[in-house]
Amino acid sequence: MAIAEACSAEELEQAAATRAGMEELERSFGAARPESVMVLTPHNVHVEGSMAVVMSGQVAGALSDAVQPGESGASVALRQPVDRELARAALDGLRAAGIPAVGVSFGANDAAAAAHPMDWAVLVPLWYLGGRTQPPVPVVVVSPARDLSPEAHVRAGRALAEVAERSGKRVALVASCDHGHAHQASGPYGFHPAAAEYDQAVVRLVERNDLGGLLKLEPRLIADAKCDSWWQMLMLHGALGDGWRGRLLSYEAPTYFGMLCAAYAAS
Repeated sequence: MAIAEACSAEELEQAAATRAGMEELERSFGAARPESVMVLTPHNVHVEGSMAVVMSGQVAGALSDAVQPGESGASVALRQPVDRELARAALDGLRAAGIPAVGVSFGANDAAAAAHPMDWAVLVPLWYLGGRTQPPVPVVVVSPARDLSPEAHVRAGRALAEVAERSGKRVALVASCDHGHAHQASGPYGFHPAAAEYDQAVVRLVERNDLGGLLKLEPRLIADAKCDSWWQMLMLHGALGDGWRGRLLSYEAPTYFGMLCAAYAAS
């Protein structure tokens, strides 16, 4: 729903606020002219006890059900080079910070020649943030590990920010996620009031520029909300440190999950 080319007519009406928020992020991204973009995703490889950094030469993917019969026929697919130098530095930086981390690849045994699958939590933001530029902006894909502590995710975000600073490159960081997934009884996770409670707590924290408040949320609330966002936002909190301010661009829950867009810039 966040990509117009992938929407049915009904979905175009449902998620207009989110697409407007993504378009605003696209304008900010273009103005900042990043040389690489690092995406934190909950929907790629899951490695028990370790975060994962994609070391393949490329990432590629498509939304297989993007176009319905009778729609425009536009293709919702991306292929982007991996910034392997920055990916290696990210992996080393996580390990140096005491964060268990592994490098991963897919397919070809020569990682430089391999194309790693691009999941939807990577494809959707990159559709707006460097994936369709010519040439595409190189990417680094990092998966969190939910069996590591909240504090470890904060430290991981701080380590990735330090890696970006040492690289001398302009690096965009994207904490990609949806929020509560239990907004509707008809959804795959059923209904639980925690989804709305969690989402509104996140909205307040973004508005107050207080991502540190994520650490105070009750574990039961996070579990009952069926959220995908808490871990990547903890990493974002660690990466931002002081001197950055957030701006809430949109929030809505047009179906069973909540979607929020926010931009962070140096104050």
